[in-house]
Amino acid sequence: MADAGAFLTDNNRNRQRKDRFARYGVIAGGISVLLTLVLIFFYLLYVIVPVFAPARITPVQSFSIPLTQTAAVRVNEQNTHAFHFSSEGQISLVALSAREGQQAVTQQQAVMANPTSFAAALPNEHVFAYGDQSGGVTVVKPLIRQGKLMMSKPLTSSYIQLDTQGQPLVQLAVSVRRQVAALVGVTQDQRLVAKVFHRGSGLDTGEQAWQETQLAMPAIGHPVTDMVVTPDGRTVYVLNGRQVTVIDLRHTVGRIRQQTDVSQGAGDPVAMTALSGANSLLITGNDGKVTQWFEVVSTGQRQLIPARTFSADSGALHLVVPEYYRKGFLAVQDGGRLTGYYMADSPAPVLESRLFSQPPDLMAVSPRADRLLAISEQQWQLFKVSNPYPEVSFSSLWQKVWYEGYPEPDYVWQSTSGTDESEPKLSLIPVVFGTLKAAFYALCFAIPLALAGAIYTAYFMSSSMRKVVKPTIEIMEALPTVILGFLAGIWLAPIVENNLIGIVLSVLVLPLVMVAVGLGWAMLPGGWQRKMPTGLHILLLMPTLVLAGYLCFSLSPVVEQAYFGGDIRSYLTNNWGIGYDQRNALVVGIAMAFAVIPTIFTIAEDAIYSVPSHLSSGSLALGATPWQTLTRVVLLTASPGIFSAVMMGLGRAVGETMIVLMATGNTPIMDWNILEGLRTLSATIAIEMPESEVGSAHYRVLFLAAFVLFVFTFFFNTLAEIVRQRLREKYKSL
Repeated sequence: MADAGAFLTDNNRNRQRKDRFARYGVIAGGISVLLTLVLIFFYLLYVIVPVFAPARITPVQSFSIPLTQTAAVRVNEQNTHAFHFSSEGQISLVALSAREGQQAVTQQQAVMANPTSFAAALPNEHVFAYGDQSGGVTVVKPLIRQGKLMMSKPLTSSYIQLDTQGQPLVQLAVSVRRQVAALVGVTQDQRLVAKVFHRGSGLDTGEQAWQETQLAMPAIGHPVTDMVVTPDGRTVYVLNGRQVTVIDLRHTVGRIRQQTDVSQGAGDPVAMTALSGANSLLITGNDGKVTQWFEVVSTGQRQLIPARTFSADSGALHLVVPEYYRKGFLAVQDGGRLTGYYMADSPAPVLESRLFSQPPDLMAVSPRADRLLAISEQQWQLFKVSNPYPEVSFSSLWQKVWYEGYPEPDYVWQSTSGTDESEPKLSLIPVVFGTLKAAFYALCFAIPLALAGAIYTAYFMSSSMRKVVKPTIEIMEALPTVILGFLAGIWLAPIVENNLIGIVLSVLVLPLVMVAVGLGWAMLPGGWQRKMPTGLHILLLMPTLVLAGYLCFSLSPVVEQAYFGGDIRSYLTNNWGIGYDQRNALVVGIAMAFAVIPTIFTIAEDAIYSVPSHLSSGSLALGATPWQTLTRVVLLTASPGIFSAVMMGLGRAVGETMIVLMATGNTPIMDWNILEGLRTLSATIAIEMPESEVGSAHYRVLFLAAFVLFVFTFFFNTLAEIVRQRLREKYKSL
């Protein structure tokens, strides 16, 4: 007996040690999961927070250079030198150094003697032109080679006779790109003269050579204030008087496309410059306000419209200096206060700093927008600018923005383009909308099927069949979603496209068939009903549903031919204005439903099956029918679990990646149309993260999208838990 007692004591001790080890293991696992979630949360914040850091500008150095008559100044890519262009036709190379006393004019080179005009192309072209007394133009592109100043010839000849009549040129505009260039000038007698150059292959050598075309330009009337040539060489914008004249340069004769009054009923415009790409014009009025104008297509015609106006509270804006590649500019107010603006943001400045006692004569932004050079006579000041993500702000992410070329403000996601001068469009609204749209349509299919299946399996189905059906549906959850996405995109999408009428008929007919079969079964004599074993009624229903679905698909081409002219997609587009994409929300809803149904079914079925049997037995004993017992006792008791199942399914649908990646057109549009595509947060991250530049605004916004997805999941799970606890508290007395 003593040995038996000692043996039992040892067993109890072993059991206690195992229980203690298991308890500590579960606690450690739970804490590890929580710590992992917290670390993910803070890492996402670590990547995201720099995007919203305020812009800063700090002085680097101040020095004096004996150069006057400044026409323009440019800073090189490495911020080591500055090119100084004088109005006397001379280019100087100025070395910039962080050490005092090391700044000096290292080299000078004359381009033209006694020029009458000067023009600078868009900053990223690095091309400049001088015009002379006889209507000629010298076009140069200064370079630094091994620390020496060199002049390259962007065109075939460095000297071009622009005016055939030999009149002095008083205004110039220039643009030179790889395959096209344009020169536009204004003569002393206020005539417009222009040449357009296209690069083509020589007949003998096959080498690329410039071919020039002299254009006959129209008379525009008012004296010219400023001109801007677009990089494609097709258009020149001329500010003359209170209007901007848009001239088409695509033919041998310049044609006035439109003339627009840009005064807006206020002060006269005094200056015009172009943003990167020359798709937008910045027009400064004599009231000190700067207005952004760009062309849009309206009623079949291109029109120049004002998009937004920038102004300062403490003074008028002067010295508008656009950035090289970004859609932003810097300006100086009357009191010497520097302000910076970005087009995708609100008209409020993104940068404000009182740098100057009085406005400088000239300013230049470095190519990387990290340096600012200000010149006042012979005094030069260099500043360091820290504003790496001006395109990202609350308004650009969550509000409508009026982008270049768009007829009105809109939510747009377009993170990449074929040119560096494109305007980033990083609104998260379209992808958040696509996420909710995909989840909504998936749940529209999944919730009725999953809950109905769970109710029937747990409450009506026989035990023998339940042992087969429940594990089978649970195994569906192990099916890789990439397989479901592949099947949806390759196999299901064409079926839906070719049998759209059949799909619609099935949605309408199958519920009616189920009701009809149920009514028919209820009308059968009791003896016939007793011949069917309890819980196996589904064996009678399934063949009927399969036959009804087959008939719906068989009638699809007949109905389509009879009522929709044989092509339902064209009919919807032409008659109802409803677009159709082969990979659309309907395909996503059906495919994602198969991924979500096992989650909802398993949790809901367990909740219903776990309702104590004495509750349903007591209800039946008191005279309630099985249906009354189900709706008023069982479902109410199981409601916390059922709601948790639905919310878990919602979280599963919101976070799904591969199905929406492969079964939609990945078009970030905002339309509830079930027949059009979409793009979700998770699909956007999966598609664009491998191609994004580490540390760029695009890269950090993708992390922000992941953070939003994380918050969505946390919100839905928290809401589910709160509601579940309240439902459990409400119905615990049953």
